Amino acid sequence: MSATHESRAALVVIELDGTEFCDINWRVMGAIARLREFGALNVDLLLAGWKCGSAVDIAAAIPGVRQVLVVDDERCEFQLAEVFVPWLAAFVDGYSYVLIGATTFGKNLLPGVAALVDSQPVTDVIAIEAHNVFARACYAGRVVERVANLQPIQLLSIRGTAFAAITQRSSSIPAPITRLTPPATQEHSRVVQQERVASERPELTSARVVVSGGRGMQSRENFQLLYRLADKLSAAVGASRAAVDAGFATNDMQVGQTGKAVAPELYIAVGLSGAVQHLAGMRDAKVVVAINNDPDAAIFQVADYGLVADLFEAVPELIGHL
Repeated sequence: MSATHESRAALVVIELDGTEFCDINWRVMGAIARLREFGALNVDLLLAGWKCGSAVDIAAAIPGVRQVLVVDDERCEFQLAEVFVPWLAAFVDGYSYVLIGATTFGKNLLPGVAALVDSQPVTDVIAIEAHNVFARACYAGRVVERVANLQPIQLLSIRGTAFAAITQRSSSIPAPITRLTPPATQEHSRVVQQERVASERPELTSARVVVSGGRGMQSRENFQLLYRLADKLSAAVGASRAAVDAGFATNDMQVGQTGKAVAPELYIAVGLSGAVQHLAGMRDAKVVVAINNDPDAAIFQVADYGLVADLFEAVPELIGHL
């Protein structure tokens, strides 16, 4: 049964990075703040993990939260969709909204939940225009689709780059914590091995500055130039799909339609042609600087500042001036 407009309630599914609270959650809470502009909203947070006590404390301190629903259990260590989805689907009845980040985590869970509760999700939400009207980017960002969702449960995945993180992150009165029964054990799948990439650089999706390279870098060794530039700017390093496919950079560095969406204050594109799939991932960058020796490269059509030059001369010179 759906909630009435006056008693709307939202469930936010909290994403964890291992045992830590992810930055994307602050931006999903930014979307919650936007929803509250259209009426009162009770907000519950659902957090499931293993040895995630510090993340629970952070969640409970978020202002305006009615309660934090928690399961801290070994079965939730890897947050497998096969475990989470049926368990999560059992909680959504009675909520007007279920929100989750449009990340790999969210994209893994939301379709399964939608299938079990027979509700069409609205994915990659980039704007909230009314309590049930949402904008989402499609066709690699070339089209913005506005959806009036008339379903009783609004299943929404939130594109983090489109919403500002909430600024007040701690309340003097923590929200109550409700412990839940862990999900049922299943034998359909199990994690055999997980490799985590440790980096001292800023996380790509939340970095203030991103230096990104394309196929024009010519080799994995040449990407060291970008790392040196990034070190000067305290920047994250990204790559186009072409650079990743060529083996110049790792998959977790890919920016674009099939990679990560970024929204830095400064995006420096080096040796990047500017394919539409890549532009879809960096369309929210505030200032774009492009360095490419091809004056007809598409990246110059979206760049605020463009330099037609040999990157192997221009980038070392730029590093020398910083």
